[in-house]
Amino acid sequence: MSAEFSHNMEMFFPLSIGGRRFAYICHTARVTSVRNSYAPSEFALLIERESDSIELKMGVSTYKLQEPMVAFSNGSGGVILIGVSDDRVVAGRTLDQGTDDQIHQAALAAANLGRYVVKAVMVGNRQIVAVVVQPRAEGFSQTSDGRILVRRGARNVALFGSDAWDFISSRALRRFERTPTELGVSDSSRPALEALCAVYGWSPDDPALADRLAERGLCAGTHLTIAGALLLTDPRDSMDLNKAIVEVRRYPDDGPNYNRRVEFGGTLPEQIRDTTKFIVDELGSDLVVTGVYRHEIPRLPEVVVRETIANAVAHRSYEQNRTAVIVELRPEEVTVHSPGPLPEPVTVATIRQAQAARNPDVIDSLRRFSLAEDAGRGIDVIEDAMKEALLDAPVFIDDGASVTVRLPLRGPITPQERAWVSELERAGELTANDRLLLVHAARGDELANATAREILGTQDSSVARLALQRLRDLGLLAQHGDRGGATYTLVDHFAPAVAYRLSPSQIADLLLKAAKESALTNQRVRDLTGLTREHARAALRGLVKQGRLVQRGSRRGTTYELPKLR
Repeated sequence: MSAEFSHNMEMFFPLSIGGRRFAYICHTARVTSVRNSYAPSEFALLIERESDSIELKMGVSTYKLQEPMVAFSNGSGGVILIGVSDDRVVAGRTLDQGTDDQIHQAALAAANLGRYVVKAVMVGNRQIVAVVVQPRAEGFSQTSDGRILVRRGARNVALFGSDAWDFISSRALRRFERTPTELGVSDSSRPALEALCAVYGWSPDDPALADRLAERGLCAGTHLTIAGALLLTDPRDSMDLNKAIVEVRRYPDDGPNYNRRVEFGGTLPEQIRDTTKFIVDELGSDLVVTGVYRHEIPRLPEVVVRETIANAVAHRSYEQNRTAVIVELRPEEVTVHSPGPLPEPVTVATIRQAQAARNPDVIDSLRRFSLAEDAGRGIDVIEDAMKEALLDAPVFIDDGASVTVRLPLRGPITPQERAWVSELERAGELTANDRLLLVHAARGDELANATAREILGTQDSSVARLALQRLRDLGLLAQHGDRGGATYTLVDHFAPAVAYRLSPSQIADLLLKAAKESALTNQRVRDLTGLTREHARAALRGLVKQGRLVQRGSRRGTTYELPKLR
């Protein structure tokens, strides 16, 4: 913190957070900062009167404390001194756990507060508590009962009518990501700057580089904006935003305890790339070996992971600097939590139709890096890719404080069925609807129009009819009957072999059961399962190694039998 309570009326005013200094554009800025200790006489002069940036309090009532916090957030910031009476007597207040909890509870009760810092301050030999509230650079704060308060002199005044409308309108025009920091272009990571210049076609040594960056909202004058700092520096080091990271937690089950935790920091492009790679590698693939093909089916499409992480990082509220983007990896789903609600006017119900961005300058640059989709396409890509992979649909939740995306790792069909469908792609390009219908036909279902509508989740009979006829024309389904009475079954030639339907342990059980009837040969195993010669041999040798079969003979005369009981 700086040396004393300070009031700065310049265009750029300093703001200290965690020892780092930033420059915020504001024509009538006034920020208060606090030292760790004061002599009583020095402190008395500083609190000679309550003002538009100083509030004196004896207690920590949630209702009364949130009023100045909201007013300071909506104005130019200020400090609340707890343990000082209205008549300027320093009674003292210890920053114990109870006091700290009550202050944070007051902050949580209010809506959209700016950043604040709670610290102990010594006045002579008495301790008081200072709550330093920083102004919001965009949007506005409200009390828990919905009032918009601003500071006028020593009073917290509620705005109504045209005053409220004018205030809200003016705040809506300001974006936090365009707030200047005290970081210059030279403070950028050189590799990050070169990479950014490469995607925009600039030279990193161009004397007018600051102007080029300013055109993209990444620079203001000679200072990087918040957006510029997020893209060109590690915000943990450059701006002390310790939670401007992605934190991945792996859980062994649905319980509350995780068994692995990894943080991903760096510039935003680095966070997105590194987190995506880690999640994809951690989830792995379902391996299905069938016929002459080896299918590695990702448990979650990489494009879904990348776009979900990019959305979380790009659209999060960086004013909420106490919370990271949290990713939870569980056996049945991946969950991503991003600080801040959906930007207006987007809601969960309109998430695919409405378009809005909290940090458009950040998103524009991420698109240049091919780390985010074009405007309005991100959610489409996530939902469409999940459907294409025959996984259950993603779930979006906005609780007003954060946005959560749940990505199921399951779907209506098994990995073996997905592998079988993938092999059928050789007969022609298949849609997600085609795959679902084929799997149900492979399970023995006779598909009528009504059955197809239920499988596809549609009430439109023409959609079902066209889908069935398309598969018929590809030679995958056989039609029985005409018009309204028509039904469709899978063509026998395309029926999935055992290898597509059973796991390795189930195939082993099948072979042991067959060995009870007669000795096994490689050809017989291939006929039973659809495995290739090499994979049939591997399955048989595995059972021999386990002592469950005994090999007789060699080469073409090799047979495999059950061991004789002694």
